Amino acid sequence: MKDIQKEFLDNRNPTKDLWRMFRVISDFTDAFEELEDLPPAISIFGSAREKPGQYYYEKATEISKGLSDKGYAIITGGGPGIMEAANKGAKISVGLNILLPHEQKTNPYVKIPLKFKYFFTRKVTFLKYSVGTVMMPGGFGTLDELSEVLTLVQTRRMTKIPIVFFGKEYYEPLLKFFDKMLEYQHIEKEDLNLFIVTDSVDEVVNYIYQNAIKPNIINKQ
Repeated sequence: MKDIQKEFLDNRNPTKDLWRMFRVISDFTDAFEELEDLPPAISIFGSAREKPGQYYYEKATEISKGLSDKGYAIITGGGPGIMEAANKGAKISVGLNILLPHEQKTNPYVKIPLKFKYFFTRKVTFLKYSVGTVMMPGGFGTLDELSEVLTLVQTRRMTKIPIVFFGKEYYEPLLKFFDKMLEYQHIEKEDLNLFIVTDSVDEVVNYIYQNAIKPNIINKQ
């Protein structure tokens, strides 16, 4: 209990708050400087626990390669599993790593690595540079990122971008929960059109390319 109380009081310490603000600014400054010239990117989210050779790991690599061949940069969380697989398939490969108590190592396929102190600054960076997202199967972190992008698009706090859930069988229970939300009128019917669900790599690549900003837009400025 004393540790909890100490943490609570530390969280209200004005001096520490000042340093937190500086660390937040540092997270954003480093990211904005490093990614200033990045072409339009696709964020690929998913479990850190998938292994090479497993189905979703290999599909993430295929999706990444297909999108990369269209000219998109690929952004992941920079760690193992699905993140590693997506970085592996990319020509322009960004990894937004997060400093954790048990440090998550940046995977060897990341060409542009960044480290973040805070989850929220990391999520802002993902969506600032992404013109589409692919949600592979994952855990709480993937669910958090999924909810973030859906909420921002639903509330029009960001421009609508193509959102893909990959893995029909995996996401079936979540879709049923969305139906329950609709039944209770906690979401609108059109909110279910904010994303597509598929098992096809080609459909992912084609859907995003048809509905996202094209990669050559920066060259046309």
